[in-house]
Amino acid sequence: MVDYSDSSTYSMASGEDLHYVVLQVTLKEKFLGTGSGNLTELEAVINDQAKKGYRLHTITTSNGGSKGFMGGDRIQATMVFEKIM
Repeated sequence: MVDYSDSSTYSMASGEDLHYVVLQVTLKEKFLGTGSGNLTELEAVINDQAKKGYRLHTITTSNGGSKGFMGGDRIQATMVFEKIM
């Protein structure tokens, strides 16, 4: 399993058999250059839910602001997964 500490936070979904699951991942932007420094973590979250029988229904992002000097910006990705019947 992926270690979701430090550069991002990961909300764990309930272990119950739910029709919809909502997860949020906070992505840390690179200080130098462009793009996220941890897109592989976002990919891992999506693939973990796919293994559980869910498909990505909706994804939205919002700017979470900076975490201080040399910390880079934060982008929050909120994802809704739907159980595949």
